[in-house]
Amino acid sequence: MIRQLGFGCVVLSLAIAVPAMAQSQTPKGVEMAKRALAEGETAKDFRLQAIAGELSGPVQLSRVNAKGPVVIVVLRGFPGSQCPACTAQVGDFVKNAERFAAKNARVLLIYPGPRSQLDRHADDFLHGTTLPQPLTFLLDPGYSFTDAYGLRWDAPNETAYPSTIVLDESGKITYVKISETHRGRSTADEILKTL
Repeated sequence: MIRQLGFGCVVLSLAIAVPAMAQSQTPKGVEMAKRALAEGETAKDFRLQAIAGELSGPVQLSRVNAKGPVVIVVLRGFPGSQCPACTAQVGDFVKNAERFAAKNARVLLIYPGPRSQLDRHADDFLHGTTLPQPLTFLLDPGYSFTDAYGLRWDAPNETAYPSTIVLDESGKITYVKISETHRGRSTADEILKTL
C-alpha cells in the first residue's frame, strides 16, 4: 500500500509487485504524438478548468502563453490509484516554483481522466496542498486535451503518457519529453535549463 503524506513524501507500508512496463516497440500513438509535438511546431491551443494554483477558472493556453513561456506537465491522473511518480514530479516542481517564476514561466499541471469522479481524485492527489505561483493544476475530463495532443495511453490501468512540453513566448515547442513508462519524467532542473 502506498500512502502519500505530501508532495515528495511517499511511504511504502507493503511491497507490491508491479508488472514491467517495458515495450519492445514504441506504440503508434506515441510516434504520432512525437511528430505532432516536435520542436519548432506550434502547440495546439486548449482550454481547461483550473482547480488549484496561480490561475483560476477556465484557463486558455494561448492567453497564458502570451505572457511568457509555458511548461505543460501531463500527469497520469487516477488509473486506479494515485501515481507516486506523479507525486514526486509535482513535488520537484513545487520546490522549484521560485526558479520558474524568476524565468517568467508558467507551469500547467494537467490531470487527465474520465469525467466520473475526476474532481474527487484530483482533490485526493492534491490532498490540501496549496500550489505556489507560477503553478496551476488543470483538469482534463474525458481526455479532451490528452486526445488532442495524442498522449492518451489507451491500455488497462493507464490514462496518459507522462509528458512535459515547453513553449516559448510565441507558442513554439522548444522541448518535449514523452515517457512510455511510468518513470522517465522531466525534472525541474532539466526544464529550467531549457527556459
